[in-house]
Amino acid sequence: MALGDWEMVEQSDEYPQDNPQDGYDLEKSLHGRPMKRIDDKYMLESGDDTYSNMTVGKQIEMEADNAIKYRTCTWPKTAALLFAEYICLAIMSFPYSYSVLGLVPGLILTVVVAALVLYTSLIVWEFCLRHPEVRDVCDIGQMLLWNSKWAWWFTAVMFILNNTFIQGFHCLVGAKYLNTMTNHSVCTIRFSAIVAVISFVCSLPRTFSALAKIATFSAFFTFVSVLLATIFAGIEAHPKGYPKLGEPVVLAIPAAGTTFVAGMNAFMNISYTFIGQITIPSFIAEMKEPRDFPKALWAVTIAEVILFSLVGAIVYAYTGTNYNTAPAFGSLGNELYLKVSFSFMIPTLIFLGVLYASVSARFVFFRIHQGSHHMSSHTVIGWATWTAILACVWILAFIIAEVIPFFSDLLSLMSSLFDSFFGFIFWGVAYLRMRRVDYGPRFWKSRGIKSMFGTVFNIVLCLIGLFFLTAGTYASVQSIIDGYHTAGFGGPFSCASNGL
Repeated sequence: MALGDWEMVEQSDEYPQDNPQDGYDLEKSLHGRPMKRIDDKYMLESGDDTYSNMTVGKQIEMEADNAIKYRTCTWPKTAALLFAEYICLAIMSFPYSYSVLGLVPGLILTVVVAALVLYTSLIVWEFCLRHPEVRDVCDIGQMLLWNSKWAWWFTAVMFILNNTFIQGFHCLVGAKYLNTMTNHSVCTIRFSAIVAVISFVCSLPRTFSALAKIATFSAFFTFVSVLLATIFAGIEAHPKGYPKLGEPVVLAIPAAGTTFVAGMNAFMNISYTFIGQITIPSFIAEMKEPRDFPKALWAVTIAEVILFSLVGAIVYAYTGTNYNTAPAFGSLGNELYLKVSFSFMIPTLIFLGVLYASVSARFVFFRIHQGSHHMSSHTVIGWATWTAILACVWILAFIIAEVIPFFSDLLSLMSSLFDSFFGFIFWGVAYLRMRRVDYGPRFWKSRGIKSMFGTVFNIVLCLIGLFFLTAGTYASVQSIIDGYHTAGFGGPFSCASNGL
């Protein structure tokens, strides 16, 4: 039920309680703004935001008798989903990024990007707590821009494209793996299609809770994969290609003559691996207790910083700038080492694409069958719709994988186009909107230096997002153009091997 110009505020110790003797039984105030009680909730006059009276408890109660329940994820299950999302193949692009940026700037940027993503993820969480009716990032996009319908459609298009690009990335790397293992026994297009079909079948479960166990399995084997690759890089005598280019060269700072395109491309690779806020609203929407989300977030962030930095630095130290590849498995000179470590990546090659396909399908499915029994029951129409949506997104993912067949460039393009909004701009705006609701139009000075710093910092976040969108996209597109002018790949829809 829409509440017009009144915003829902949960009753807590922060707000005045009903007491007929103090005159506050009908109207109250919060930060100097009028507030009244409706159905055991306090409604805060908003003026430019519309909220519903839907709570997490009510959502759980409403689906208690459903065959398919969505509010079932505990925080450990959500942590498993986050680990599977972040502990992924893109870790093996860090040695490449460090080889371009230099080891010191690379490590600094790793920590800085991780801190920014942690901060913005907490903003996402705060926004979702205030709006338990939010189902995905598209709902948030519409709310942030004053309930404009065009904002919802714009966010929806970006949301689907982001997820489908990631699926395409996994089709590409899946074909790269199969080419590596079989010495290119089949046309690369066929390998990509095989990965897409397997992923499509694995995408069929309809709730995140059902995927949580697979997510744990995926994250664990990815950790084993990158750990083995790091150990192998350290114990083998020489990296792949030695001694053609001399001894491995390790740089503390970027090499003289490093171009803006190369540097930006490397930075975008780092950013892509960390930035995943686009899925957070969808995950929180299926949590039984959303207030526990920071437990999962902190666990994943700490693990990310340690793992990404160590893998990137150690592998780079042994392979150097002159023998580095993306993904870094290709830098291993011992073929057995390469194939063993790369093989442990199989679960994440499939599952991460499956996770993003499920997020997209959930989004479309809920819009098609909103309010229908097909959402909550095992019906032929419901399952047919779900299957058709998944088929469409995986076909599109396959096409993307064939059109942009470059590992690092595809990472950079995804980062510049989508992380600009979903990693920075949205959450800077969300912070400003929430503080305006809390403290009024002059929120930026209501708490002194704290308010001023928070306002400036979040405006800077928005500017960082714009930098990603403009300079990042330029660098990514230029790098793809340069890639097509090299002899290293046959072009789009090519049978040529892309194996390591």
